[in-house]
Amino acid sequence: MDKIIATTDISKKYIMGSEVIHALQSISIDINRGEYVAFMGPSGSGKSTLMNIIGCLDSPTAGTYILNNNDVSDLSENELAEIRNKEIGFVFQTFNLLPRASALENVALPLVYAGFSGSEREDKAYATLEGVGLGDRAYHKPNELSGGQRQRVAIARALVNDPSIILADEPTGNLDSKTSYSIMDLFQKLHDDGNTIIMVTHEEDISKYAHRIVRLRDGLVESDEKNSNVRKAEVIS
Repeated sequence: MDKIIATTDISKKYIMGSEVIHALQSISIDINRGEYVAFMGPSGSGKSTLMNIIGCLDSPTAGTYILNNNDVSDLSENELAEIRNKEIGFVFQTFNLLPRASALENVALPLVYAGFSGSEREDKAYATLEGVGLGDRAYHKPNELSGGQRQRVAIARALVNDPSIILADEPTGNLDSKTSYSIMDLFQKLHDDGNTIIMVTHEEDISKYAHRIVRLRDGLVESDEKNSNVRKAEVIS
């Protein structure tokens, strides 16, 4: 299999005054290209810390992290930023859209840093919005869109740079059940198209959409199992 992520004995500790917090302890995980993985666990389990390291938002205190054949364990802030923009598409619970920019402008933003021309950015962003079913909302601002539409814009922004990995942090956390199913249906389609998806969630029913579930507790991997009963979205559109 084509391994896209390999962490070996990564740990992360934070020093808070005289106390040392071990957020992650000796985590070794391999993820292959095209996998759909959920990180599960209660608050304080280490799942968000692990996602931040995999997303190159943070570096491990110890251990190695190989992303797409590059050792990113010990890169500078600028080097991490470059890897992030090239390799990773982020989808956040709170959408993180620019309120005064249109859907099209929000989606095109990563392409500015990637050096695309204005017309290339517009064409690519529009095509990506069409791919998530929002071509007719390209010129609407976030406050003119529903929560589900805003999350679709955020997903389009994550996709526009053709990243190696899509990282979704509680992607349905701010959505009602019907809209959540529609968003999870979109993630399933993205996975069917060959995208590698890593999702952080504390919701058991949402984790069931993933094909592999990694459970963390107290900074350790509690279990790492294939999901033999993948759930399909119940509501479309």
